[in-house]
Amino acid sequence: MRVLLTGASGFVGSHVLDSLRRRDLPVVLLLRASSPRRFIASHLASVEVRAGSILQPESLDAALQGVTHVVHCAGCTRALHPAEFHEVNQNGTRHLVEAVNRQGGVQRFVLVSSLAAVGPAGPEAAARETDPPRPVSAYGRSKLGAEQEVRERCRAEFVILRPPAVYGPRDAEFLRLFRAVRAHVRPAGAGGRQPLSLVFVRDLAEVVAASLTRPEAGGKTYFVASSEIVTAGGMAGEVAAQLGTWTLPLPVPAPALWGLCAWGQAISWATRRPSVLGLAKYPELTARGWVCDARRLREELGLVCTTGLKDGVAETLAWYRKEGWL
Repeated sequence: MRVLLTGASGFVGSHVLDSLRRRDLPVVLLLRASSPRRFIASHLASVEVRAGSILQPESLDAALQGVTHVVHCAGCTRALHPAEFHEVNQNGTRHLVEAVNRQGGVQRFVLVSSLAAVGPAGPEAAARETDPPRPVSAYGRSKLGAEQEVRERCRAEFVILRPPAVYGPRDAEFLRLFRAVRAHVRPAGAGGRQPLSLVFVRDLAEVVAASLTRPEAGGKTYFVASSEIVTAGGMAGEVAAQLGTWTLPLPVPAPALWGLCAWGQAISWATRRPSVLGLAKYPELTARGWVCDARRLREELGLVCTTGLKDGVAETLAWYRKEGWL
């Protein structure tokens, strides 16, 4: 087995690389010259790096030489314009699938997608793999498009994994919440009561690595999440408890939340630096909930995301402090 991993320099991809190397699997990384190496530096001596990008189709044939399995983690989670989500997440996946088809030696293709591809769901009717997709954001539509590229075009056997919000060490997005709590602020968008499924990043990475070799997973889609349902307010409360600090709720009603997203969008346009807080995010922030049912993962593959919120926050907080992020 030789695994090509895309997106290895990112938050999720770097943890997937950790899991692959713990299994002593030969790994090839598809990296741009400008890709950061901080989180993967310890592995560079034991993996092969091949220059290229999913947006450079001409680089992919060489990248796939001798590869038997592909893990596709690369993607766009923030953009200046909604079309960028489509270009990276859907078109980039199409380029990779087409190269896999040309190469002909890939046995399995694992796509890391998202709950956003399906759309909102509350705890009373958690999203299941058989539900018709109804994404509410440009990001979600682009991830659904990536799934369609794999299902409809990929000649290699595939597995599609759909995590909800991912958190853990190396994550810069949930860091905002930790910093707000440290400043005694408890953000309460949607009243802080929006129900959420979460997955700790190491649990997700272990599922990704395991899915490379489970024969019963071929051609299937799985939600990958902890069984624990939380809220943004509940997570902020757990962070506050572990920081040993007090917080005051900061209610953000829907009109104010739209204003914050518009402000974030304006700053992104002015600085030419994309932010996760923009108008494209507003439909997700005001949805009724983001809850999925990972029962199929457990029943068919025997895989369970065991890290609960308390332990996940503790490990994340310890890493933020160690690295000077908090």
